[in-house]
Amino acid sequence: MSVPEKVARIQIALKDIEPAIWRLVEVPLGMNLKGLHDVIQAVFGWENHHLFEFHIGKKRYGIPSPEWDRDRKVLQAKSVRLAALVSRGMDHFDYIYDFGDNWEHAVLIEAVADADPAVVYPRFVDGARRAPPEDVGGLPGFFEFVEAVFNPQHPEHGRLIKWYGRPFVPADLDLRSLRQRLSVVANRRQTAMAAFARSRIKS
Repeated sequence: MSVPEKVARIQIALKDIEPAIWRLVEVPLGMNLKGLHDVIQAVFGWENHHLFEFHIGKKRYGIPSPEWDRDRKVLQAKSVRLAALVSRGMDHFDYIYDFGDNWEHAVLIEAVADADPAVVYPRFVDGARRAPPEDVGGLPGFFEFVEAVFNPQHPEHGRLIKWYGRPFVPADLDLRSLRQRLSVVANRRQTAMAAFARSRIKS
């Protein structure tokens, strides 16, 4: 009899923004930090155009880059699985995306439970408010963007409306798009697991 897969319920919240912008997801414990990065990108609507890091204890995990890592050590995000963090009691840490805009997220592993065999993971559970657009200029740029798009008299109103290219509705998560992006991550994981299973049978 096979052991049920375990999943972690994880909350991710952008720091320093009110009202809060956050997401709650369920992610397999077998997923590594690079996979969690992909999940966060999907549920926040980021475009994965920039580098990222997880700060866990005193260590940094990401994609090592000679340009950014001259004076610090960055470990490979693919080398650590969530199960290892849970086993060490590491239930909260930070995730930083785009070292220019510097979007800091607080990550909290709320609970671990058996997976539902009928569910394809990772799964979106809940959340609030639309995330800032990619390359908006960090917190100052986002605050100006929100002010400008809702004020026709703002000198940047027309330019930013055109730049964003669609209505910006802060309270709308755009669940359809969010779930489509997350399904790409889930399907990619399912494909990789199936390929691994086939390779073990052949060997």
